[in-house]
Amino acid sequence: MYLELFKLTELPFRLSPDPAFLFLSKHHARAKAYMESAIWFTDGFVVITGEIGSGKTTLIETFLRELGQDVVVAQVNQTQVSPTEFLQSVLVQFGFTPFKMKKAELLATLNSFLIEQYASGRKVLLIVDEAQNLSHRVLEEVRMLSGVETTKEKVLRIILAGQPELNEKLNAPELKQLVQRIRLRFHLTPLNREEMRSYIEHRLEVAGCQGRQIFAEEAFPIIWRYTGGTPRLINTLCDTSMMAAFSRDVNTVSAEDVDAAVAELDWHEFVARADRMPALAAGSAASSASADWAVATNPEIEKSPVLARLLVAHDGQTVAERQLGLGRFIIGRTTDNDLQIDNKYVSRHHCQIISTPEGSVIEDLNSTNGIHVKQKRVRKHNLNDGDVVLVGKHELMYIDERAPKPRVTPTDTADVPQLAPEEDQEDEK
Repeated sequence: MYLELFKLTELPFRLSPDPAFLFLSKHHARAKAYMESAIWFTDGFVVITGEIGSGKTTLIETFLRELGQDVVVAQVNQTQVSPTEFLQSVLVQFGFTPFKMKKAELLATLNSFLIEQYASGRKVLLIVDEAQNLSHRVLEEVRMLSGVETTKEKVLRIILAGQPELNEKLNAPELKQLVQRIRLRFHLTPLNREEMRSYIEHRLEVAGCQGRQIFAEEAFPIIWRYTGGTPRLINTLCDTSMMAAFSRDVNTVSAEDVDAAVAELDWHEFVARADRMPALAAGSAASSASADWAVATNPEIEKSPVLARLLVAHDGQTVAERQLGLGRFIIGRTTDNDLQIDNKYVSRHHCQIISTPEGSVIEDLNSTNGIHVKQKRVRKHNLNDGDVVLVGKHELMYIDERAPKPRVTPTDTADVPQLAPEEDQEDEK
């Protein structure tokens, strides 16, 4: 192989989901944060979707490696099963031998196990990959499992991961009760141009390139044109391109090598291939790969209407303004958030605002210092026009564009609640 020629210690573009090579784009970081929230919340139920090769399985493997000793996990990957076979698969993951059990016995055993783990102070997590293959009958079993609870709280956290068809399936009227149990839904989109380049360089660095530029500048636009930012396609094309360079005994991958790889793979440009993919039904919670490509390459495409604005103030001065459309808006200290507040009193993923045509709700994401409305710490709050929310040392004023009311600004500090300094702690999250 080409390892010696390129002076690498391992293959950089293998298709196997190796957590050591995980590259956290903004969307991948958010998806991982949503998975982590399934552990934080007692009613954690998260759905992650993405096209084939978008990195879902690698995210799951990385997430699993980081779980604490107090989390018991069942991971189900075979999903073309009957309801009874599904329950058996879950129990096998928990260490049982349930193959002679009838369905009633399976459910009783599983319920007893969940309550026993809760009593022992452990959290139980069920992860189902390739969940788009689950039948409606199996998804109904998932709903029933999500309802197992003690007198205080639910005892099973659930993560469903799958291709965009999963969203179509969940939108079926007969699964309405299941959807109501889901706390978070997120769709992984392809990498953008800059992220694609960083992704390639990241994998090469992990493989031992030590800062050397192995791909020539002119190679990146071609890779983008034929992969559309899909990680698995990037891996395939980059690996084949390095083989082409190896066959010429050169240690830099040129545009000529990428063109040769494209010819060998018999690929068409990504946008042409994406156009042949079936589009999702109108109103679906996810977007298809072709739609993601269109948004990335055509900024004129109409975006979600502006439902509200968020004015960010510090020390009585407005420092930022953001628009809120339909969906989730994440606020935190790191760059993968929709609004970054780089302050030691703000958690990595501090809180989120969920906006619908009817209104917006702000919710704490298990932050250290919490969120405060009218000097009172709140877990969740229905936002009203003019509300001021304290996040660390910053004030967030919510301006509802649905409500034609006289506006106030956060510079009017007389009405801005202040958090006592002694309540704040430096956040290590």
